[in-house]
Amino acid sequence: MDKMLVNGGLTLNGDVNVSGAKNSALPLIFSTLLAEGRHDLNNVPGLNDIDSAEGLMTSLGCTIKRDKAQMTIDVPAEVETLAHYDQVRKMRASILVLGPLLARFNKAKVSLPGGCAIGARPIGMHLDALEKMGAKIHVDAGYVVATTTGLKGAIIDLPFATVGGTENIMMAASLAEGTTTINNAAREPEISDLADYLTTMGVQVSGAGTSTIKITGQKELRAGSHQVIADRIEAGTLVVAGALSGGEVRVKNCRPDHLESFLQALGQMNVQIETTETEIHVKGCKNIKPISIVTEPYPGYPTDLQAQIMTLMTQADGVSHITEKVFENRFMHVSELLRMGAEIDIENKTATIVGKRNLLAAPVMATDLRASASLILAGLVAEGETEVNRIYHLDRGYEKLEDKLSGLGANIKRVKNKS
Repeated sequence: MDKMLVNGGLTLNGDVNVSGAKNSALPLIFSTLLAEGRHDLNNVPGLNDIDSAEGLMTSLGCTIKRDKAQMTIDVPAEVETLAHYDQVRKMRASILVLGPLLARFNKAKVSLPGGCAIGARPIGMHLDALEKMGAKIHVDAGYVVATTTGLKGAIIDLPFATVGGTENIMMAASLAEGTTTINNAAREPEISDLADYLTTMGVQVSGAGTSTIKITGQKELRAGSHQVIADRIEAGTLVVAGALSGGEVRVKNCRPDHLESFLQALGQMNVQIETTETEIHVKGCKNIKPISIVTEPYPGYPTDLQAQIMTLMTQADGVSHITEKVFENRFMHVSELLRMGAEIDIENKTATIVGKRNLLAAPVMATDLRASASLILAGLVAEGETEVNRIYHLDRGYEKLEDKLSGLGANIKRVKNKS
């Protein structure tokens, strides 16, 4: 099991490129099940979760070829409609095969998914919506078993703006008879990216990026090609790295318009930010101001950048607050930051961070994907060598983060853990 060693205190400077978005690439990969033929996806990141998706798609009978950031998926006329536990257990996003399999083949049996432990994230909303569209669903021995004589468009009122639920419904509706309306739909850029590819395949989609999405299903779809959007969470993480170090970092090949609430928060913290359509130029400062933020579904402050900004808050001159309203159990990184000398108190859903703390290197353990990033960031400013263990979490969502940080001047390396 690998670990990361980070020696802090160095100023980061230079240019760094952002990879494609994991949270967009995964539903795009699974959406290819909707249409027979060759699908070409570009800007696909090299991540463990993408490897897991490839394994799942291959087990269903698809043929996949990858060349760096290019992925070609050949979907046959008939595929396996059983998604086994061994393939699904590694990643929660695997449940996204349910919608397209059910829509195209009128049946699907998908293992209940696994993945990181940052909250229950139940799939009940997915199943309720599919039942409203005409599916019969039950759970048997850890598997979701779904059948239909043909899905039909419906009005779906989501009780929560679930990203995965919105994506599953969109894909299922793509081959359903009639029009499906999703109210209280998720508005994330990844939703719009999926809508763009569904449109390429022949689906009529309107309202993506708003709280009401309409999908008019088609009898048959065609394979196509698509460019995955940049990973806004990786971009934000790299921006925080530059801000923490006090240097000047230009984060390239990204979409600043997908990070407006995050960039506004950094501006309130006195971090100097300049943007173009595809770049974020960050200048760190020594006088970081405290702020209070509340995580919310997009376009609110993203929960996936909560842990990273908390690390920045430990260096602010004053007391900051974070209220986590999206996921329970998303403060698991706090205990590890405390080991490094941070002063953080949690009460209910709010963390209070006392800034101006001199962080000290310590052995720490990553508990989930974004927590691992926050610990790497803490290591960049800590005195001494920080050892971050269980970085397999990091590899689920960051493509060669250590190489990108090293290219900016960080002293960071991956080593094998002998223990």
